[in-house]
Amino acid sequence: MTQPSTSPAAPQPAPDVALTANNIEVIYNRVVLVLKGVSLTVPRGGVVALLGANGAGKTTTLKAISNLIRAERGEVTKGSIEFLGERVDGLRPDDLVRRGCIQVMEGRHCFGHLTIEENLLTGAFTRRDGRRAIAAALDEVYAFFPRLKQRRTSLAGYTSGGEQQMCAIGRAMMSKPKMVLLDEPSMGLAPQVVEEIFEIVRELNTKGGVSFLLAEQNTNIALRYASYGYILESGRIVLDGEASALRENQDVKEFYLGVSGADRKSFRDAKHYKRRKRWLG
Repeated sequence: MTQPSTSPAAPQPAPDVALTANNIEVIYNRVVLVLKGVSLTVPRGGVVALLGANGAGKTTTLKAISNLIRAERGEVTKGSIEFLGERVDGLRPDDLVRRGCIQVMEGRHCFGHLTIEENLLTGAFTRRDGRRAIAAALDEVYAFFPRLKQRRTSLAGYTSGGEQQMCAIGRAMMSKPKMVLLDEPSMGLAPQVVEEIFEIVRELNTKGGVSFLLAEQNTNIALRYASYGYILESGRIVLDGEASALRENQDVKEFYLGVSGADRKSFRDAKHYKRRKRWLG
């Protein structure tokens, strides 16, 4: 009789999807419905843009994924969130950071009374691999952000907005993430600085292999650096597709890129066009 095989099972390949949000619903204070069936996917090693106007639900989506929503009396009441193939919507935020997913908050939120380097070191609080590894990670962050190395002894509160944004991203990188949820990185920054920030994001993605989900109002620049995009309106995904296709979509051009159609004649035409916007049915 043939004996059953005792050889170990073949190792499973790493998932090609970093993050999946499946039909999630978010309610604040058990009353206010903010997200309504949001589904999105971020491929491993990808850069995905989450677009929409102020109040569309972008920040709430990121906080639902990072589990920071509970600190604001919000909760995910339906759907599921998976990171690297495992469900994570029941984890504490620090547990999710240890697994490799971290959020960079809107508005940067650096510790103003600490130096740049002290701010960066706070990003390593979940690590348990020793001082030498943390020092190596700090050198790596300085390689991506040379300006931070120049300002490492300066109090963060006295640095520029662009330097604080770099500090916030660098602090997240100190946790050795596989994925970063980046909320409004262009907010309040000069166009030249915004370009610099997004170039750093691209370098972290291509050289560091970090996946990114970018929540951004600046649709133009987000679609230049992302490979795929989702557009939120009133807590719902109303349109998604390859970034190149979204850039050519007439509705996206009209309402998010500021490019008028050839047949626009007046403000009344604009109002009529808004009423017949295809994704609102």
